[in-house]
Amino acid sequence: MATVSQMMQSSLFPQLRLIAGESGIYRRVNGINIVEKEELTMFCRPNELVVTTGVLIANDINALQRLIKQTFNKRTAGFIINIGPYIAQIPDCIIQFANEHEYPLFQMEWEHRVTDLLKATFQFITTNQQERSLEEQAMNQLLFHYQHHATHLSETLERLNFPKHAEYGIIVCATRSEATNIQRYATFVLTAFQQRYEHFIHFQYRNQLIYLIDRTSVKTINIPFSQTVTSIYNRIEKRYGELDVIIGIGSFYTALEKIHKSYEEALTVIQLANLHNNQYLYKYKDIGAYQIIMGIDNPVLLENFHQEMLGRLYRYDELNNTDFILFLRIYLEENGSTNRISQRTFIHRNTVLYKVNKIETLLDINLNNTFTKTNLYLAFLIEDVLKHRM
Repeated sequence: MATVSQMMQSSLFPQLRLIAGESGIYRRVNGINIVEKEELTMFCRPNELVVTTGVLIANDINALQRLIKQTFNKRTAGFIINIGPYIAQIPDCIIQFANEHEYPLFQMEWEHRVTDLLKATFQFITTNQQERSLEEQAMNQLLFHYQHHATHLSETLERLNFPKHAEYGIIVCATRSEATNIQRYATFVLTAFQQRYEHFIHFQYRNQLIYLIDRTSVKTINIPFSQTVTSIYNRIEKRYGELDVIIGIGSFYTALEKIHKSYEEALTVIQLANLHNNQYLYKYKDIGAYQIIMGIDNPVLLENFHQEMLGRLYRYDELNNTDFILFLRIYLEENGSTNRISQRTFIHRNTVLYKVNKIETLLDINLNNTFTKTNLYLAFLIEDVLKHRM
């Protein structure tokens, strides 16, 4: 669906000037409605733009305040005021309301006809729907049915403004909880990516938002991808009071047949970020040793190493209903710091020392040995990879 931000970038709306509520340009637009008095807001629908000439308000500021509050409560996309004989200028209180509620507020001068605005909006929405249909079809074919559509996909991507020698990469946005609908965050992500990239295409698959980008089309080259993701996370946390979304990006490839690989890499990043509760893990290239382990096409070798390092501790936990495996992983993640382990596990530091000694006895190892700690942590990484493959 189209957004206010896309509408502002279109050449169809030179008559509109955004004067407040810029933080809300992520809002979606699916129609437009003329509303001249508060009682008519009952006919407003979510995601519609609302335009008023003030013909029934006649510079009554209180009436205009009630009107904009009612249309906002109807979850409309934005508010357009036709400045002229009935509303001479937009009051400061209306501007303040729009800014506080992230509600896009536009001004349109009287010489511009409302009927022309309506026509332009319908044309914009229709064109956007056609483009979205082509994008979704192309994304589906690229990621899941490439072999059947390989002959024409290059041409399709050129129609969608990707150059012949683009460096393609996939970004995936997913939720930590399966109960949360990813569409809840779609406009936040879309707005940020519109600011970062010259162009991209996207669609929703299951509960994932998937974006195809070209690395050469970055507009904000001095701003790292991590900063863009952090800004998205911050806005979501501010809005909902929690962060239930994870964003991951795969590697870049010039060959179309490898785009699905970038998608799988992005999913791997999301899985690992969720596993380690690490919201700062964004890129496949940053997953480090996991890449090496994933490149080993010998699951028996990996499983044997994992069992050799951790098998005895797993069996002890199972027989005695203890949690030494979990404790050992935390010990390694905190680099053996007694204070940090104590704070993270809510146990006394003496208990921490007891558990360290117990693990050393059970596995016949010395946890002060760097090589030993490396091998144990590698075993945990292998465990993550084997679970992911399953």
